[in-house]
Amino acid sequence: MPRHMPPKAFNNAEFVNSRDGRVMRIMAEYLEPQKRLREAGIEDTIVFFGSARTLSRSDAQQALSTLREKGDAPSEDILRAERGLEMSRYYESARELAYRLTKWAEELARRQNVAGNRFSVVTGGGPGIMEAANRGADEAGGSTIGMNISLPFEQYPNEYISDGLAFEFHYFFMRKFWLVYLAKAAVVMPGGFGTLDEFMELLTLVQTEKIRRKLPIVLFGSQYWANIVKFEPMAEFGTIDKSDLELFHITDCVDDAFEWLKTQLSEWAVDHPGAGLTTDVEKVG
Repeated sequence: MPRHMPPKAFNNAEFVNSRDGRVMRIMAEYLEPQKRLREAGIEDTIVFFGSARTLSRSDAQQALSTLREKGDAPSEDILRAERGLEMSRYYESARELAYRLTKWAEELARRQNVAGNRFSVVTGGGPGIMEAANRGADEAGGSTIGMNISLPFEQYPNEYISDGLAFEFHYFFMRKFWLVYLAKAAVVMPGGFGTLDEFMELLTLVQTEKIRRKLPIVLFGSQYWANIVKFEPMAEFGTIDKSDLELFHITDCVDDAFEWLKTQLSEWAVDHPGAGLTTDVEKVG
């Protein structure tokens, strides 16, 4: 027997999971999703961002009813549950919008005789708004993608992601890359730090033309976002151009969001399936 039988480097788990193996892990989070998406025939996507904490209407109603039936629930818990029920309209809006976009995309693929999927709904894969969008697309019979990330709380893959299209990331920047890389449109629902980060990075990529293709963005929930971000003063102070305020479309209506996105996609993306697979996104993680 030979004195030394070291494992090959790519089979050495200690090395692969070490600091020195980080580049291999990063490359794996690029190459493995690329292979699976290609094999699944995913041509292009519509990405949904939003809070992981937003409940469906039925779950929010149940949570509030349970507290009220207790009789001794703290008032702040009642108020929080009432706000949860109010916010659940965004869950239902995301679900309905994803459903309608998926039905439209399926009809479009049939008319174009395209073998792959058109405008598949992709989300961060977790609960809340992400679940709502995956759920709506699943209920419409379409392929729907979840780009989950390992976190110590809240984040777990929802049950509405299509088989074979659930991904698990360690690196935020690789997850963001795949959320945007194939996207031909984006829908940003009310959310927290993560949603705000994703929205601002998306705006930066579009503004600086690191995303070279047209990318329509719907900002859903005018009252919520008006209280979170004041965009107009940025233009008034000259830190952005006034034209930058046209990089997104603000609405509170599923009908309006659907018609606006359908018009934009018909003009810019319908005749260019799979364009996201070329080098039209430049982004350094």
